Amino acid sequence: MTGKLAAVDPPHHYGHRDRLRARFRDGGAEALPDYELLELLLFRSIPRRDVKPLAKALVARFGSFAEVIAAPPRLLAEVEGVSEAVALDLKIVAAAGGRLARGAVAKRPVLASWSQVLEYCRTVMAFAEREDFRVLFLDKRNAVIADEEQQRGTVDHTPVYPREVVRRALELSASAIILVHNHPSGDPSPSSADIRMTREIMRVAAPLSVTVHDHIIVGRNGHASMRGLRLLEPDAA
Repeated sequence: MTGKLAAVDPPHHYGHRDRLRARFRDGGAEALPDYELLELLLFRSIPRRDVKPLAKALVARFGSFAEVIAAPPRLLAEVEGVSEAVALDLKIVAAAGGRLARGAVAKRPVLASWSQVLEYCRTVMAFAEREDFRVLFLDKRNAVIADEEQQRGTVDHTPVYPREVVRRALELSASAIILVHNHPSGDPSPSSADIRMTREIMRVAAPLSVTVHDHIIVGRNGHASMRGLRLLEPDAA
C-alpha cells in the first residue's frame, strides 16, 4: 500500500445538480418544469441524495409547484422522503412568496396595479384547505393600509359579520375595502351566499362612506371578480 487514498467519483446526481443549476442560471425558472424547479429547492434540504424521484412524487401528489409549497405540512409528510426539515423548508419558500406578493401591493394604489393584487390573493389563499376571508383596507388614494384575515372557516363555509368588517374599516380610517376569500373546491364561481353576504356588507358600509370596490374569490382553477361579473350592482341577479 502506498498510503494514498484512491479517488472516488462523486455520485452521478451531483453532475445532474450542476447541469440543472446551469439551466436555471441561463434560462431562469421558465426553462424548467415544475419538478425540476422543486429539485433545486430540495438540493438544499437533502444535500446527499438524488431528489428527482421525490420532486416528481410531490408534483404527482399535489399537482404543481405552487400546490406543493402551499400544501400543509401534515400532507407533505405523507409523501415518502419528506422529513420535518424538508416540509419546513418548503413552507419557508411559501412564506417568502407570500411576503414578496404582499410587497408588490403594499402602500400602492391597487386599482392601478390590479394584476399584482390578484397575484397576491392567489399566492396567499388559492391553495388553502379551508375557507379564509380577508379584507384589504384602502386609504383615499386606494393604497393598501392594512391586509387582515377576518375569519377562518371550514372547507366550504366562512362566517362573516358585516358590521365587524365595517367597524374595522372605521377603526383604520379606511375609505374603501376589497373583500377576498377562497374556495378550497378550486372553483372560484361566487355562490348565492357569497353574493348576499357581499351586498349586506355594502348596505352597512354605504351610509358610513366606506366603498366596497370588489369581492374577489380565488381557487386553484383561477379567480372571479364580483365587480367584473356585475354582481355588485343593485339589480344584478
